[in-house]
Amino acid sequence: MIDTLSKTVVKTQKVRLYTEAEPFHFDSGASIGPIDVAFETYGELNSERTNCILVCHALTGSAHAGFFNSEDDKIPGWWDGIIGPGKALDTAKYFVVCSNILSGCYGTTGPATMNPVTMREYGTSFPVTTIRDMVRVQKRLLDWLGVERLQLVIGGSMGGMQVLEWAVMYPDFVERAVPVATGASHTAWGIGLNEVARQAVFNDPAYMNGNYYASGQPSRGLALARMIAMISYRSPESFTMRFQRERMRDGGGIGYFDLKNIFQVESYLHYQGVKLVERFDANTYVYITRAMDLHDVARGRGKLGDVMSSIRAKTLCVGISSDVLYPAVEQRGLAELIPGASYAEIQSIHGHDAFLIEFEQMNRLLISFIERTEEREK
Repeated sequence: MIDTLSKTVVKTQKVRLYTEAEPFHFDSGASIGPIDVAFETYGELNSERTNCILVCHALTGSAHAGFFNSEDDKIPGWWDGIIGPGKALDTAKYFVVCSNILSGCYGTTGPATMNPVTMREYGTSFPVTTIRDMVRVQKRLLDWLGVERLQLVIGGSMGGMQVLEWAVMYPDFVERAVPVATGASHTAWGIGLNEVARQAVFNDPAYMNGNYYASGQPSRGLALARMIAMISYRSPESFTMRFQRERMRDGGGIGYFDLKNIFQVESYLHYQGVKLVERFDANTYVYITRAMDLHDVARGRGKLGDVMSSIRAKTLCVGISSDVLYPAVEQRGLAELIPGASYAEIQSIHGHDAFLIEFEQMNRLLISFIERTEEREK
């Protein structure tokens, strides 16, 4: 338990939520301990412990969602555009929490963590992880923080999958839910894209069945996986607007017919691949993409309509007009199944990544939703 809940945390913290004596039990039936969780908080928890907002990050995200604007933190968070005083997730009013997911590589226990038994990284011996596993660990963290009720749980993409599981698993704990750019289950299209990306990792000789920690990352495979994913995160329109057919160099001589990296879009994709290799773990990428593929809110619970009708949280489903990875029709379908849910759409050419780009629209949609639902409570 944090000793000074009234104080704002000014950097990523880590807490041990499960031990070898009290391990975490995965959906798969496997159990391991200890489990450490990295997290950040912004704002203050009120005396009733009911003003908490949980932010769930997407595939390669981290707990660093916001920005403290202090000497301790000069790096903007990935959702800094909507977290902070006067923004949709107003830290002057709410206690905002974001944690790195189970199987992550930004401080929370995962494949890259040292196994205390073998004194080597878990690698592929780490248990297969599901979105439900991630949510149960998040609930344990909120219990440890002393949170009595969630005012809002929000996330995009894989974060949206977590939001849906939160609303189903803890209906009496969640007041509001905002799943963004996600679906009730991962589609064949999404699974196919993830499998191609995983094969890029597996086919890198440096992967060595996941036992690469002593020799170094399968850099080429992970970079290629990221390049594949980046195409699905954007839209044809966004690529056209940004790159056209611009080349890295001018002229129509011999260089015009080079086989490698002559277009700006190629350079951009290679850059994105290299950047991910510098900050992420290949096994983690494999595990988390598989968790996304396994996502199915109705699994083991009955018919989807019945499962969705059990949600009590006031819900806003947000789609993106140009999203080819999770088309807006999926979010509209969610809103039709969840009692009293509303639907809103981000208008953008930026594709799936628009929820990380269109902050003005995100703020407007969220503020309207929160104010509207708070008015109903009066």
